Amino acid sequence: MEIPKGVKNKKLITLPSLKNYASRKDWEIVCWDKILSSKNLLNSLITFNERHNIILRAAAVKEILFGKTYKEIGEELLLSPQTISEIKKALKGSNYQSYRERGKTERKKKVYSPGPKRKPKFEHAGEMGFYRRTKYGKVWIPM
Repeated sequence: MEIPKGVKNKKLITLPSLKNYASRKDWEIVCWDKILSSKNLLNSLITFNERHNIILRAAAVKEILFGKTYKEIGEELLLSPQTISEIKKALKGSNYQSYRERGKTERKKKVYSPGPKRKPKFEHAGEMGFYRRTKYGKVWIPM
């Protein structure tokens, strides 16, 4: 594979080909290890916001291990209780899942009550017809 001319650091592209692995999961694990070991590649792939979020999560891990409460961690790092809870679950063995990802499986859909019965749309409708408002004014529609 030839490296494009515009690439400044030719050591950035070191990931193996997908066809060399039996499954995508195996390939992703190897690629992630290579990305983590290459500081240049990691810096070029992660945005400022992603780096900020990772740092906040790592700081939350430290605070959880030191025994701080959710409220103390939330006030210091400006994290929601849901985020801190998920980080704590991740420490116990499961992987971190954002609130949005959990919404696909864990959160239940809201069920709304039917509410009060509405009046008929045209109270004055009778056996002979009814008025309907249109852009031309009220029109009598016979039944």
